[in-house]
Amino acid sequence: MDSPDWVQNIIVTVDVVLFTLHAQCLHVVLMRRPNDPFAGQLALPGGYVHQADDVDSLAAAVRVLRTKTGITPPYLEQLYSFADAARDPRGWSVSVSYFALVDEVVLRQAQVDVGGAAFDLLNVNALAPLPFDHNRIVDVALKRLRDKSAYSLLPCYLLAEPFTFAQVHQTYEHVMGVALDKSAFRRKLFDMNVLQECQGQRIGGAHRPAQLYRVKPEFSRRLQLLGHTSGF
Repeated sequence: MDSPDWVQNIIVTVDVVLFTLHAQCLHVVLMRRPNDPFAGQLALPGGYVHQADDVDSLAAAVRVLRTKTGITPPYLEQLYSFADAARDPRGWSVSVSYFALVDEVVLRQAQVDVGGAAFDLLNVNALAPLPFDHNRIVDVALKRLRDKSAYSLLPCYLLAEPFTFAQVHQTYEHVMGVALDKSAFRRKLFDMNVLQECQGQRIGGAHRPAQLYRVKPEFSRRLQLLGHTSGF
């Protein structure tokens, strides 16, 4: 086949929806764009794929988060590919999107460690219009997070370890946006067998101190679905 007499330039980026809990509400991390298009506007952390440095889109997403926020999140998952001629005013573009979870304390400390990299936290239920198609990306990520939270340990990655059962219960409620029966939730959570007790570690008053837990080591870096398809 003859080579075309034109070169097709397609923009390829990664964009990350980074979730954290702030003031008992689920928030997303946004950063002000330094350059056009949409210079000065809040947008998802993102950047170009570096052909020479990134072996795949996951490596690009990890690099972008480290560079822009200073963190390597405990959980990062590929979400979806958004691709068309209208999403970026510079031309035809592809965004390989990811979503990630991090504890707010870790996020704030990383901000200090990298010299005060600026970001904003916006409530997922009150997002202003964002550039490109970032509102759509957040919507898809939020649905994925809430759907998976019904049968997995995903919200635990928003907590610093160790944590109490009450903290886990509250976190699931904040993420899923619904009240969860405490007894049914406890049974479901421990049936999943993804948490382990921190032996000899309790917190609270002397009368009934709360047991502390952590995610089992085999689940500490990567979510694994456990076949629990029913909700809490």
